[in-house]
Amino acid sequence: MIQDADLEYSPENYGTLLAPFGDARVDIVYGSRFLGSHLSTMFVYALGNKFVTLMTNILYNTNITDMETGYKAFRRSVLDKITISANRFDFEPEFTAKALKAGYQIYEVPITYFGRKFSEGKKLTWRDGIVALWTLIKYRFMA
Repeated sequence: MIQDADLEYSPENYGTLLAPFGDARVDIVYGSRFLGSHLSTMFVYALGNKFVTLMTNILYNTNITDMETGYKAFRRSVLDKITISANRFDFEPEFTAKALKAGYQIYEVPITYFGRKFSEGKKLTWRDGIVALWTLIKYRFMA
């Protein structure tokens, strides 16, 4: 399981994130900030995430709502099939791209999210969005 360390994602959602693994067909679960009710986040971040998620859906023929979520769980066997080289904010698109390309489906559950602002320590910039798009394209067509 992966949870961003900044506590934007509530540990109270662990059960929600792990529950789908009772079904043997589920290998990957993403906590979606856009399913169910949620607190608002900064417009520019929501817009950027929606665009990157849309590109993921187009490039990989899937239908997820929150590719950039920092709240993920997956079976150990998934990491036996894919190798991750990312060490920054490109982890999300690399993991998602490689998992989808390997044939995995992503199951999503609604989670609670408490977004931060730059003044509170938010680190993402528009450059990270460009890196995410490049990563998605790279693993779809070149790797």
